[in-house]
Amino acid sequence: MSVYTPAEVVEETGFSLDTLRYYEKIGLLERVGRNAAGQRRFSQEDVGWLGTLRCLRDTGMPIRQMQRFAELVRAGDHTIPDRIKLLEEHDRQVRAQIDNLTERQNYIHNKISYYRSIL
Repeated sequence: MSVYTPAEVVEETGFSLDTLRYYEKIGLLERVGRNAAGQRRFSQEDVGWLGTLRCLRDTGMPIRQMQRFAELVRAGDHTIPDRIKLLEEHDRQVRAQIDNLTERQNYIHNKISYYRSIL
């Protein structure tokens, strides 16, 4: 089984060391294993889970909602319908953000066109 140092996980996930510690403290990341010297060692499963958290965080999911998702995952497969519901709601919010940004980008493009037309 592969294990990763905190520095390797920082490089892989883009999370800072402080964020990794915080996520462990608040329960988003289960207790990370340690080597004989007491240094954190992350499993492949930890890194994969952090990839999920990175996606959720980067798309604007609040920490509380991420915690709820983590609770559902840890509770077992009987929570899959609840997970789907949570992710579908988040997907709707992401779609709304994308639509809003597209609208704003179109406005910017129109401004650029206008300014170019008066040069």
